Amino acid sequence: MSTQETNFIADGMLGKLSRWLRILGCDVQYIPDAPDGALLEAAEKSGRTLLTSDVQLNRLAAKQRIESYLVDGSSEAENLAKIARRFSVKLEVDLTATRCPLCNSPLREVPYESVEGRVPPASFRRYKQFWICRNSKCGKIYWQGSHWRKIEEILREAKKYSFQV
Repeated sequence: MSTQETNFIADGMLGKLSRWLRILGCDVQYIPDAPDGALLEAAEKSGRTLLTSDVQLNRLAAKQRIESYLVDGSSEAENLAKIARRFSVKLEVDLTATRCPLCNSPLREVPYESVEGRVPPASFRRYKQFWICRNSKCGKIYWQGSHWRKIEEILREAKKYSFQV
């Protein structure tokens, strides 16, 4: 499966987790300042699963028969592992399915030459593959830079957790 089938909506405490799930190809609507009622209404109307670290909000969602999941791990890796297990999310980056960590729009690979002058010169010289956010208002450009090792490390840790949870 190259794209994730479950769409999420995340509460204000889960911004970092939202970015991770987007990298993994999940469609995650992140609403940082929404009150509980607005989150519940948005989840119900959109058919998205509510991700929350708020026990009371999770209980309220259950009471209203809105699908929700209580995110209660002690680390990003543990949270990713639990969500991966519960929702069959692959703990691997599929660059054809990855979404913009900032705005949730799909990414597309762009020709190397098209990013010249739009990325740091050292990155342009060092890397040959680039992706751009399809949302023209965002347009962020990505590449597998030095941060990539950290991404792979967290995903390896999450895979270890997934056998424990």
